[in-house]
Formats: sequence, structure tokens, C-alpha cells
Amino acid sequence: MSIRLITIMKKEFARFFGDKRMVFSTVLLPGLMIYVLYSFMGSAMADQFLTAADHVYEIHTVNLPDSLAQLKSQQDLAVTETDLADVESLKSQIEAQETELLVIFPEGFDEKVAAYDSLTSQEAAPQVEIYYNSVFTESGTAYDTICGVLEQYETSMANKFDVNADAEKRYDMATERDMTGQFFSMLLPMLLMSFLFSACLSIAPESIAGEKERGTIATLLVTPVKRSELAAGKILSLSVIGLLGGVSSFVGTMLAIPKMLGGATGGMDAGVYGGMDYVMTLLVILSTVLVIIGVISILSGVAKSVKEAGALATPLMIIVMVVGVTSMFGDGAPSATYLYLIPFYNSVQCLNGIFSFSALPVNLAVTIGCNIVYTMVMAAVLAKIFDSEKIMYI
Repeated sequence: MSIRLITIMKKEFARFFGDKRMVFSTVLLPGLMIYVLYSFMGSAMADQFLTAADHVYEIHTVNLPDSLAQLKSQQDLAVTETDLADVESLKSQIEAQETELLVIFPEGFDEKVAAYDSLTSQEAAPQVEIYYNSVFTESGTAYDTICGVLEQYETSMANKFDVNADAEKRYDMATERDMTGQFFSMLLPMLLMSFLFSACLSIAPESIAGEKERGTIATLLVTPVKRSELAAGKILSLSVIGLLGGVSSFVGTMLAIPKMLGGATGGMDAGVYGGMDYVMTLLVILSTVLVIIGVISILSGVAKSVKEAGALATPLMIIVMVVGVTSMFGDGAPSATYLYLIPFYNSVQCLNGIFSFSALPVNLAVTIGCNIVYTMVMAAVLAKIFDSEKIMYI
């Protein structure tokens, strides 16, 4: 690293760290805001999803009675008869979100229902057991569908049977790990991206567009410093400062997770996340900051003032927020590696995968690698902008 490059970086650090308000708003405020906001959002989450209209639900049944044989003819249900010997295996598949529903009828269900009298019988009503996974969208919808069918069937009788009446049995196969993962994979990626972008936006325009507006950039451009070194110095120094904001956001997120779970329902536990999950989250955050700094630096380079740079960055902020919302849709992070070549989207889906315990190492590596490469390309573009007197002296 050349002495001139180090000199440029020192100048940027002195400008930044000499402004206490900027240090607070960039380094301390993001983590503080995340911690405060997340701490009060534990019970404010809605877990409502929609299933595709043409989805066919996988229903496994044991002892399906003739009175409910019409379930097999419904177009949105794929009903498969199975044996009691396969019940435990199917429960495991439901827990792993590999199949959707298991419905167990007592043997001779129709005869038992016909013979049961809720007013005189001393025995419990025939019970239908339905095993499902509440955090698996299709499983939850299938459960509601079958319960609706059984409820309609029972309306023609007088409490002839019960559904999931044994309080000691576990019918919902969702685990604490599943519920925690779903909760955070929906919420954190969007909010993290928003805070990271805001932190970077508070420093990059002032460093480049601000110097153009004040006329001090002209002094730098006439010094015996290569434009590529000037661009690299700006990018590196701003990235270091942005990384501090990223670390702040990361720390705020990690500290807030127990607070969020403390106010959330469903018995979720922050202990399901291990050290490697935190390391992967930090790496994604840091690589994302590099990309954000690079993009905002280019916009600041072509802008005439800090105000114009902010205006140019506003559409990008909207795009980043919209991309962040994608973590709330679908069934977890996509597995297709090529999708992780898309900037911002790759970071959001990596965070989605990390928090939902479905992150693939190859996709994480592709995301971090691509983010670094994109940053290097944007540094080269910024150097070209510095080379253009038409742009720099407008």
C-alpha cells in the first residue's frame, strides 16, 4: 500500500472521527437503534403466509373411513393410505418439512361414531389424530383444510368424535428451532439491510460529493496522486468506517435476539444459534457494507452536491428495502447458487438462510466472493469518474 494511499485514508479518518456527531450517527446509532427496535418487536410479528393456488397437499391417512372417502377426489389433496407401522417415519418427515399432514382415524371409525352417544356413553368419543407442522406453510394450511372437512362432517352429528383431544400428545411437529428460525429469517434481513444502507448513506456523500460542493476535491485532483489511488483511498477508508457501522448493527442484533425472544410467544429460544451462525452473519454484513459503500460512492462522484447524492441514492434505498422484504416470502432461502450472484438479494437470502438454519456454504461463499468482486469493480469505476474533468468540475 503506497504512502499516498495511506495519506488519503488518514485524511478521511481524521475528517470522520473528528466529527463526534458523525461518529455517533454512523457507528453507535445503528446498533443502538437495532437493539431498541428489536427489543420491542418480540410479540409484534405476524406469521401469515399464502400458499400457491395450484398447490396439492400431501395427506397421509391411516384407517380412512368410507364416510370420508371423498377426500381422495378433491383436486387439491393427494391422499395416500398408509399403515400404523409408518406413523413414526411420517412424523419425522413432517417435522423435517418433507411431507405435510398425517391423519390417523381409529379402526372401525364409522361404526364407532354410529354407536357413540355423547349423552349416555361413559367412554371417550372416537378421536381423530392430526399431525402437522405449524411453521411449514403448506402443512398448516392442510391442517386447517382437514379440520374444516371434519368439522362439517361432525355438524350432522352430535359430538360423535374429537380431533387431537389427547393433551399429552404432540400433534404440532414444529420444533423451537423451527419457530425461532422462521421468526428471525422473516424479520432481521429486511431491518439489517435498512440500517446498513442508512449508516453508509450518512458518510459516503459527504466524503465525495461534499468535497466537490466545497471545492476541496479540486485540490486533491491536482496533487501528484493517481486517480486510482484517490478512488481506492476513498473506497477503503469509507469501507472501514462503514464496517464499523456494520459491526455496530451486528452487535445490536445479537444483543437484541434474547430480548426479542423474551417477548415472543411459542417458546422460542435464542440458544439455537451457535457461534458459527454469528460468524456467518458478521461476514455477510461486512461484505454487504462494501457493496453499499461502492454504489453510494459512485453516485456521490457523479452528483454535484451532497443533497443531489442523497436524492440519487433514494431510489437505491427503496430497491434495497424491497429486496429485504423478499425474506418474508417463500419457504426459506433459495438453494439455486446462481441467485446469489445478484447484489443485495444475495445478502438478504444469505441472512435468511442463516437465521432459518438452511444456509448452504457454497451460497455463502459465492455471496461474499461476489460482494468483494463487485466492490473492486466499483472502485475502478470511481477511479474513472475521478479521471473525468467534465464530471469532477461541474
